[in-house]
Amino acid sequence: MAVTIAVETPLQDAVRALVADLNAHLGPLSPPEFQFQMTAEQMAGDDTTVLVARDESSGVVGMGALRRHDAVLGEVKRMFSVPASRGTGVGWRLLQAIEAEARRQELERLVLETGGTAGFEPAWALYERAGFIRRGAFLDYPDSEYSRFYEKMLPR
Repeated sequence: MAVTIAVETPLQDAVRALVADLNAHLGPLSPPEFQFQMTAEQMAGDDTTVLVARDESSGVVGMGALRRHDAVLGEVKRMFSVPASRGTGVGWRLLQAIEAEARRQELERLVLETGGTAGFEPAWALYERAGFIRRGAFLDYPDSEYSRFYEKMLPR
């Protein structure tokens, strides 16, 4: 599948729909108190860069975000691709674009939190293939069986 990935505003109907689809997908996988979601409005903040994947007909097929915490630390957030595009490399390309944006912003480290239960195996495989290493909880995330934490250093 040919896709283009670009920085876009999350405050558009197509991205809002992806956020809703992601939230619906995650709903049954973890208790609500262990789902650390960002709304489209939160994603539109100055600390977050949203990348959107579009197919040949300009339809939105995926998204991911980079949330900057300070001068050196960025967090991968809201990774999601529509079911029809899974297995086509959209997630991989989004993750590579997020890493490229982190390097552009001269960040030194990327972290991410994802689900720790059955149903998240494809996400784990994607992050590990991209060089992310498992680590303990970070920032203000609670350490629980419902979360899995990863980190990747970005040497200059």
